Amino acid sequence: MAGATPTTYSPSPTTRKTKSLIFRNEDVDWVRTDGRDFHQCRPAFFKIGAVNAAAGSAYAEFGNTKVIVSVFGPRESKKAMLYSDIGRLNCNVSYTTFATPVRGQGSDHKEFSSMLHKALEGAIILETFPKTTVDVFALVLESGGSDLPVVISCASLALADAGIMMYDLVASVSVSCLGKNLVIDPVLEEESYQDGSLMLTCMPSRYEVTQLTITGEWSTPKLNEGMQICLDACAKLATIMRECLKGPDSALEE
Repeated sequence: MAGATPTTYSPSPTTRKTKSLIFRNEDVDWVRTDGRDFHQCRPAFFKIGAVNAAAGSAYAEFGNTKVIVSVFGPRESKKAMLYSDIGRLNCNVSYTTFATPVRGQGSDHKEFSSMLHKALEGAIILETFPKTTVDVFALVLESGGSDLPVVISCASLALADAGIMMYDLVASVSVSCLGKNLVIDPVLEEESYQDGSLMLTCMPSRYEVTQLTITGEWSTPKLNEGMQICLDACAKLATIMRECLKGPDSALEE
């Protein structure tokens, strides 16, 4: 009698809860952890003028990813004076000690700092502030996935808020490859399962790409599809960013 008791117990329901919500199998029907469609971005929020002491600043929130960017300058620069008659851009990306699930690991991110510089440099009219330097400081308050694209878009808004002359705003979006599926604006869990990633940064009004970063193995059709998804999303994102510059704040729902 005692041995029969365990066989009568059946927790409800068990079919999907025993598996992860992320699958890499080719044809498995799965859903994203936050319920979004594969090609749907997270709701996003932008606000400019977040730091009073800075020449320009912006705050961005994409789901659980929260970023604040401050811009200082242009200021006199000995390095810029030595090398050329155009301006110089400095970029720094850092994480707070509470940004990641593992607390106490806040630090500067040199790779992201370099990538932010490359993404923005082509959009800034450096000739408008010769022999001076503009400093861009990005701080990730909370890491929820797709951190660098959010940083880049937020930094572009902060530069515009500071009155830095630009050819166009810079918008950035990333896509993760999970099996046969491409998912846009991935969260941390999706990034941990991805087979490859693609991040595209562009000036949507000019239809010019300022940076393209690819990891993993991509077929040519899949790469073209991923780039087009990102370009379409960047165009929508840039529209919201422009609206933010006109008003106090703005939100993007898709």
